[in-house]
Amino acid sequence: MGRARPSPLPFADGLAPLLATLYNDQIDPAPYLVSEKYDGVRALWDGRVLRHRSGRPVSVPPAFTGSLPSQPLDGELWLGRGRFDELSAIVRKSQPRVSQWARVRYMVFEMPAAAGTFAERAERLRQLASDGSGLSPVEAVAQSSVIDRDMLRRRLASVVAGGGEGLMLHLASAKCASGRSGILMKLKPHLDAEAIVVGHRLGTGKYLEVEAGDGMRFLVGSGLTDALRRQPPPRGAVITYRYRDLTPGGVPRFATFVRRYEPL
Repeated sequence: MGRARPSPLPFADGLAPLLATLYNDQIDPAPYLVSEKYDGVRALWDGRVLRHRSGRPVSVPPAFTGSLPSQPLDGELWLGRGRFDELSAIVRKSQPRVSQWARVRYMVFEMPAAAGTFAERAERLRQLASDGSGLSPVEAVAQSSVIDRDMLRRRLASVVAGGGEGLMLHLASAKCASGRSGILMKLKPHLDAEAIVVGHRLGTGKYLEVEAGDGMRFLVGSGLTDALRRQPPPRGAVITYRYRDLTPGGVPRFATFVRRYEPL
Protein backbone atom coordinates (compact mmCIF):
# COMPACT_ATOMS: atom_id res chain seq x y z
CA MET A 1 0.00 0.00 0.00
CA GLY A 2 2.10 2.88 -1.26
CA ARG A 3 5.04 2.35 1.04
CA ALA A 4 4.00 -0.86 2.68
CA ARG A 5 4.74 -1.71 6.26
CA PRO A 6 8.05 -3.57 6.53
CA SER A 7 7.72 -7.34 6.50
CA PRO A 8 7.94 -8.79 10.00
CA LEU A 9 11.17 -10.65 10.74
CA PRO A 10 11.51 -13.93 12.64
CA PHE A 11 12.25 -13.30 16.29
CA ALA A 12 11.62 -16.47 18.28
CA ASP A 13 12.87 -19.83 17.04
CA GLY A 14 12.37 -18.56 13.49
CA LEU A 15 8.72 -17.68 14.19
CA ALA A 16 7.45 -14.41 12.72
CA PRO A 17 4.78 -12.53 14.69
CA LEU A 18 1.12 -13.34 14.24
CA LEU A 19 -0.87 -10.66 12.37
CA ALA A 20 -4.61 -10.09 12.65
CA THR A 21 -7.33 -10.16 10.04
CA LEU A 22 -10.59 -8.19 10.32
CA TYR A 23 -13.48 -9.64 12.29
CA ASN A 24 -16.47 -10.65 10.19
CA ASP A 25 -19.84 -10.33 11.91
CA GLN A 26 -20.82 -13.71 10.47
CA ILE A 27 -18.23 -15.39 12.70
CA ASP A 28 -19.39 -16.80 16.03
CA PRO A 29 -17.11 -15.20 18.66
CA ALA A 30 -17.80 -17.84 21.33
CA PRO A 31 -14.68 -19.98 20.53
CA TYR A 32 -12.41 -16.94 20.90
CA LEU A 33 -10.83 -15.15 23.82
CA VAL A 34 -11.41 -11.41 23.66
CA SER A 35 -9.12 -8.62 24.84
CA GLU A 36 -8.76 -4.88 24.40
CA LYS A 37 -6.82 -3.73 21.35
CA TYR A 38 -4.10 -1.46 22.68
CA ASP A 39 -3.02 1.50 20.57
CA GLY A 40 0.64 1.10 21.39
CA VAL A 41 3.89 0.11 19.72
CA ARG A 42 4.32 -3.58 18.91
CA ALA A 43 7.35 -5.04 20.67
CA LEU A 44 8.81 -8.53 20.34
CA TRP A 45 11.05 -9.95 23.08
CA ASP A 46 13.20 -12.96 22.08
CA GLY A 47 14.64 -13.48 25.55
CA ARG A 48 17.64 -11.23 24.87
CA VAL A 49 16.63 -8.29 22.66
CA LEU A 50 13.45 -6.21 22.47
CA ARG A 51 12.60 -5.50 18.82
CA HIS A 52 10.09 -3.59 16.75
CA ARG A 53 7.90 -5.58 14.40
CA SER A 54 10.35 -4.67 11.60
CA GLY A 55 13.08 -6.53 13.47
CA ARG A 56 14.97 -3.38 14.47
CA PRO A 57 16.03 -3.28 18.16
CA VAL A 58 14.12 -0.90 20.41
CA SER A 59 16.29 1.77 22.06
CA VAL A 60 15.36 0.92 25.61
CA PRO A 61 17.09 1.39 28.98
CA PRO A 62 18.84 -1.76 30.26
CA ALA A 63 16.72 -1.58 33.41
CA PHE A 64 13.58 -2.18 31.32
CA THR A 65 14.81 -5.32 29.56
CA GLY A 66 16.71 -6.45 32.62
CA SER A 67 13.41 -7.17 34.35
CA LEU A 68 11.94 -9.18 31.46
CA PRO A 69 11.79 -12.99 31.67
CA SER A 70 13.88 -15.34 29.54
CA GLN A 71 10.82 -16.56 27.60
CA PRO A 72 10.00 -14.92 24.26
CA LEU A 73 7.04 -12.53 24.51
CA ASP A 74 4.88 -10.58 22.08
CA GLY A 75 2.97 -7.48 23.09
CA GLU A 76 2.52 -3.72 22.95
CA LEU A 77 4.48 -0.97 24.64
CA TRP A 78 1.75 1.21 26.12
CA LEU A 79 1.24 4.31 28.23
CA GLY A 80 -2.55 4.39 28.37
CA ARG A 81 -5.59 5.09 26.24
CA GLY A 82 -5.23 8.02 23.89
CA ARG A 83 -1.50 8.47 24.54
CA PHE A 84 0.02 6.94 21.41
CA ASP A 85 1.80 10.12 20.28
CA GLU A 86 3.41 10.54 23.69
CA LEU A 87 4.49 6.91 23.67
CA SER A 88 5.85 7.14 20.13
CA ALA A 89 8.02 10.10 21.11
CA ILE A 90 9.51 8.08 23.99
CA VAL A 91 10.14 4.96 21.91
CA ARG A 92 11.73 6.82 18.99
CA LYS A 93 14.48 8.43 21.06
CA SER A 94 17.87 6.98 20.13
CA GLN A 95 19.02 7.81 23.68
CA PRO A 96 16.23 6.49 25.91
CA ARG A 97 15.36 8.31 29.11
CA VAL A 98 14.95 6.08 32.13
CA SER A 99 12.42 8.42 33.75
CA GLN A 100 10.16 8.26 30.67
CA TRP A 101 10.46 4.51 30.22
CA ALA A 102 9.52 4.01 33.87
CA ARG A 103 5.93 4.89 32.83
CA VAL A 104 5.82 2.42 29.91
CA ARG A 105 3.99 -0.87 30.34
CA TYR A 106 4.67 -3.97 28.25
CA MET A 107 1.21 -5.40 27.59
CA VAL A 108 1.94 -9.00 26.58
CA PHE A 109 -0.60 -11.16 24.77
CA GLU A 110 1.41 -14.09 23.40
CA MET A 111 4.27 -16.47 24.18
CA PRO A 112 5.72 -17.20 20.73
CA ALA A 113 6.79 -20.78 20.03
CA ALA A 114 5.31 -21.98 23.35
CA ALA A 115 3.35 -25.21 23.48
CA GLY A 116 -0.34 -25.60 24.19
CA THR A 117 -3.48 -23.79 23.15
CA PHE A 118 -3.83 -20.03 23.27
CA ALA A 119 -6.05 -20.35 26.35
CA GLU A 120 -3.26 -22.28 28.08
CA ARG A 121 -0.61 -19.80 27.00
CA ALA A 122 -2.76 -16.88 28.19
CA GLU A 123 -2.99 -18.49 31.62
CA ARG A 124 0.79 -18.96 31.73
CA LEU A 125 1.21 -15.30 30.81
CA ARG A 126 -1.11 -14.30 33.63
CA GLN A 127 0.94 -16.36 36.10
CA LEU A 128 4.21 -15.01 34.70
CA ALA A 129 3.09 -11.40 35.12
CA SER A 130 1.74 -11.95 38.64
CA ASP A 131 4.82 -13.81 39.90
CA GLY A 132 7.07 -10.73 39.86
CA SER A 133 7.87 -8.19 42.52
CA GLY A 134 5.73 -5.52 40.93
CA LEU A 135 8.80 -3.79 39.47
CA SER A 136 8.55 -5.50 36.08
CA PRO A 137 6.87 -3.57 33.22
CA VAL A 138 5.23 -6.79 32.04
CA GLU A 139 1.45 -6.90 32.30
CA ALA A 140 -0.60 -9.76 30.89
CA VAL A 141 -3.42 -8.59 28.65
CA ALA A 142 -6.74 -9.63 30.19
CA GLN A 143 -8.51 -12.29 28.14
CA SER A 144 -12.16 -13.28 28.52
CA SER A 145 -14.88 -15.03 26.57
CA VAL A 146 -18.18 -13.81 25.14
CA ILE A 147 -21.20 -16.00 24.51
CA ASP A 148 -22.51 -14.38 21.34
CA ARG A 149 -22.29 -11.44 18.92
CA ASP A 150 -24.53 -9.21 21.04
CA MET A 151 -22.22 -9.60 24.03
CA LEU A 152 -19.23 -8.87 21.77
CA ARG A 153 -20.84 -5.67 20.49
CA ARG A 154 -21.59 -4.56 24.06
CA ARG A 155 -17.98 -5.23 25.03
CA LEU A 156 -16.79 -3.18 22.06
CA ALA A 157 -19.11 -0.30 22.94
CA SER A 158 -17.87 -0.29 26.54
CA VAL A 159 -14.20 -0.21 25.53
CA VAL A 160 -14.71 2.53 22.93
CA ALA A 161 -16.80 4.62 25.34
CA GLY A 162 -13.86 4.49 27.76
CA GLY A 163 -11.44 5.76 25.15
CA GLY A 164 -10.21 2.39 23.91
CA GLU A 165 -9.49 1.56 20.29
CA GLY A 166 -11.27 -1.77 19.86
CA LEU A 167 -11.03 -5.49 20.54
CA MET A 168 -8.90 -8.47 19.58
CA LEU A 169 -10.26 -12.00 19.20
CA HIS A 170 -7.86 -14.95 19.45
CA LEU A 171 -9.05 -18.51 18.87
CA ALA A 172 -8.79 -20.16 22.30
CA SER A 173 -7.87 -23.57 20.88
CA ALA A 174 -5.17 -22.27 18.52
CA LYS A 175 -1.57 -23.41 18.63
CA CYS A 176 1.18 -20.84 18.06
CA ALA A 177 1.15 -19.49 14.52
CA SER A 178 2.86 -16.80 12.49
CA GLY A 179 1.96 -14.44 9.66
CA ARG A 180 -1.53 -13.14 8.93
CA SER A 181 -4.17 -15.59 10.11
CA GLY A 182 -7.85 -15.77 10.92
CA ILE A 183 -7.08 -17.27 14.34
CA LEU A 184 -6.46 -13.64 15.38
CA MET A 185 -8.94 -10.91 14.44
CA LYS A 186 -9.40 -7.25 15.29
CA LEU A 187 -12.70 -5.46 15.75
CA LYS A 188 -12.90 -1.66 15.73
CA PRO A 189 -15.75 0.80 15.17
CA HIS A 190 -13.73 2.25 12.30
CA LEU A 191 -11.20 0.75 9.91
CA ASP A 192 -7.78 2.24 9.28
CA ALA A 193 -5.07 1.86 6.69
CA GLU A 194 -2.04 3.61 5.21
CA ALA A 195 -1.73 5.59 1.97
CA ILE A 196 0.96 7.69 0.34
CA VAL A 197 0.51 11.43 -0.22
CA VAL A 198 0.67 12.21 -3.95
CA GLY A 199 -0.57 15.80 -3.97
CA HIS A 200 -2.38 18.67 -2.27
CA ARG A 201 -5.63 20.33 -3.33
CA LEU A 202 -7.33 23.52 -2.27
CA GLY A 203 -11.05 23.73 -1.62
CA THR A 204 -12.80 25.09 1.43
CA GLY A 205 -9.57 23.96 3.09
CA LYS A 206 -6.48 22.05 2.05
CA TYR A 207 -6.91 18.39 1.14
CA LEU A 208 -4.40 15.60 0.81
CA GLU A 209 -4.59 13.57 -2.37
CA VAL A 210 -3.46 10.07 -1.45
CA GLU A 211 -2.96 6.76 -3.16
CA ALA A 212 -3.64 3.37 -1.60
CA GLY A 213 -1.69 0.23 -2.40
CA ASP A 214 -4.23 -0.87 -5.02
CA GLY A 215 -3.70 2.38 -6.93
CA MET A 216 -6.97 3.95 -5.77
CA ARG A 217 -6.66 7.73 -5.32
CA PHE A 218 -8.91 9.81 -3.10
CA LEU A 219 -8.92 12.94 -0.94
CA VAL A 220 -8.42 13.21 2.81
CA GLY A 221 -9.40 16.49 4.46
CA SER A 222 -11.17 15.63 7.70
CA GLY A 223 -8.93 15.34 10.72
CA LEU A 224 -6.35 17.88 9.52
CA THR A 225 -5.57 20.58 12.08
CA ASP A 226 -5.10 24.21 11.06
CA ALA A 227 -1.34 23.71 11.41
CA LEU A 228 -1.41 20.67 9.12
CA ARG A 229 -3.50 22.55 6.56
CA ARG A 230 -0.84 25.28 6.53
CA GLN A 231 2.02 22.79 6.34
CA PRO A 232 0.64 19.39 5.27
CA PRO A 233 2.63 16.17 4.99
CA PRO A 234 4.73 16.39 1.82
CA ARG A 235 4.35 14.29 -1.30
CA GLY A 236 5.81 10.87 -0.62
CA ALA A 237 4.85 10.86 3.06
CA VAL A 238 2.78 7.95 4.33
CA ILE A 239 -0.27 8.70 6.46
CA THR A 240 -2.64 6.58 8.50
CA TYR A 241 -6.29 7.35 7.79
CA ARG A 242 -9.53 6.08 9.29
CA TYR A 243 -12.65 5.23 7.30
CA ARG A 244 -16.08 3.68 7.81
CA ASP A 245 -16.30 1.31 4.85
CA LEU A 246 -15.79 1.22 1.07
CA THR A 247 -18.06 2.49 -1.68
CA PRO A 248 -19.04 0.04 -4.46
CA GLY A 249 -16.15 1.56 -6.40
CA GLY A 250 -13.69 0.75 -3.63
CA VAL A 251 -13.21 4.30 -2.32
CA PRO A 252 -12.96 4.68 1.48
CA ARG A 253 -16.03 6.46 2.92
CA PHE A 254 -15.42 9.39 5.29
CA ALA A 255 -11.63 9.10 5.12
CA THR A 256 -10.15 10.98 8.09
CA PHE A 257 -6.51 11.80 8.75
CA VAL A 258 -5.18 10.14 11.91
CA ARG A 259 -1.42 10.70 11.89
CA ARG A 260 1.66 10.60 9.74
CA TYR A 261 2.87 7.02 9.59
CA GLU A 262 6.56 6.44 10.19
CA PRO A 263 7.60 2.76 10.25
CA LEU A 264 9.52 1.69 13.33
